[in-house]
Amino acid sequence: MSLINTQVKPFKATAFHDGKFVDVTEQSLMGKWNVFVFYPADFTFVCPTELEDLATQYETFKKLGVEVYGISTDTHFAHKAWHDTSEAIKKVKYPLIGDPTGAITRNFEVMIEEAGLALRGTFVINPEGMIKLCEIHDNGIGRDASELLRKVKAAQYVASHPGEVCPAKWQEGAATLKPSLDLVGKI
Repeated sequence: MSLINTQVKPFKATAFHDGKFVDVTEQSLMGKWNVFVFYPADFTFVCPTELEDLATQYETFKKLGVEVYGISTDTHFAHKAWHDTSEAIKKVKYPLIGDPTGAITRNFEVMIEEAGLALRGTFVINPEGMIKLCEIHDNGIGRDASELLRKVKAAQYVASHPGEVCPAKWQEGAATLKPSLDLVGKI
């Protein structure tokens, strides 16, 4: 069964954010768009490149009303230590959620049980707490924040324009489609 269009399951966790430890729950997500970016572990190799890439786009996400969360099975204490020692992670201004029990990671079906680590899972969650995008990568394949930003804009567009859909490679301002009998066989 797919997680698409399912409600985020209840959770409670602690995140490292803006030099503090803060509580985050499923209720924290309500009323705004959210992106969950699961990654295997702090102090690794591909992970800091992805989180730094997201950090460079974070203000753009914020302007769209989107909060970004990085999540791993590390503790919030490990997130702070990584932030304090890595030049790439020092740039991260969004919350880094610690999930040492793996509960959130399992809820989103990205747990590698034998390793206790997360796959590279990306989820876009609408203001009602429904999962609208789910993308899971092998841990050797890094993600691109610009492509994620494009997908978030498409999800927001579709949500605010019922009856329209965004075709492949759609960019903000480009033409969309209105599925109908008239389009069948003409694309």
